[in-house]
This record gives sequence, C-alpha cells and structure tokens, in this order.
Amino acid sequence: MTEPLRAERTTVDGAHIEWLDVPERARLLDLAPHPEGGWYRRTWTGGTPVDTAGGVRPAATLIHFLLPVGEQSLWHKVVSDEIWLWHGPGTLTLELGGTGEHPDIAESIRLGPDLEAGQVLQLLVPAGVWQRTLPAAEETLVSCVVSPGFSFEDWQLEK
Repeated sequence: MTEPLRAERTTVDGAHIEWLDVPERARLLDLAPHPEGGWYRRTWTGGTPVDTAGGVRPAATLIHFLLPVGEQSLWHKVVSDEIWLWHGPGTLTLELGGTGEHPDIAESIRLGPDLEAGQVLQLLVPAGVWQRTLPAAEETLVSCVVSPGFSFEDWQLEK
C-alpha cells in the first residue's frame, strides 16, 4: 500500500500551518492548499494589465477552488469583485459578512444545482465584502473569477 500524497499548507509568507493528505480531485487538478482553507490553482490570467490602487494587476484571473468534506475557508476579503461558479458534486455554503473592519454575518448563500430550493449556480461577491465557506458535507469544486485580477497583496484574512 502506498502512502497518501501529502502537501503543506502555508501562510502567504511561507510559514507552516499544517500538513494535509492531498484529496484525489486536488491531485487530478494539480491544486495546492490555500492559506485560508481549501485547495486551489490559478488556471487563467488575463493578458491586459490595469492600474489599481494596489498597483498594476491583470484585468482578471480565474482559479479552481476545491472544498473537501469537513474543510472550510476562513473569513477573508479581496479588494476586487469575485464571481463564484459552481461545478459540484456537492453544494457549498458561502457566508458574506459585510464591509466593516471585521465580518458580521449578513447573508448565507448555497451554491448548488437545486434552483427550486434557492441554490445558485453562480454568485457575485462584491469587492471588499468579507466571505467564508462553511464545512462541506460533500466535496465541492467551484471556479472563482476575480476582476481586477487577484493578488495576495489585495487579500486580507480576518485576525
């Protein structure tokens, strides 16, 4: 029997957070542990640069984001608009926490296929809004488009 593939979750500055077993879908998609939780990989960077308050950024970026069973992402915000696109198989609950200094749960949205139950296939998180995902009961894959493009310099994790 082979040992499971392991990956290290680190802070943006490279400090160790934890060692994790790599989920099979993360291995297949070549995803890495995200500092906030979950797994990710940038799959596209727009070629047109734009000037922002934080410096020059690409017009947009796109990532795959995988949330395995039991994992969640921590409260964080981005200075750009972010569009979440659901792929499945499970649903994903995203909480939005306003734009204040600290998050204050204002809304809970479920991404998934059951439109009659109020689930959505895509969701806009406006620039500067706190967000987090709740632990998943089933593995869920989404894509996130950020415009202007994502930079960790424009990302804030709740302390």
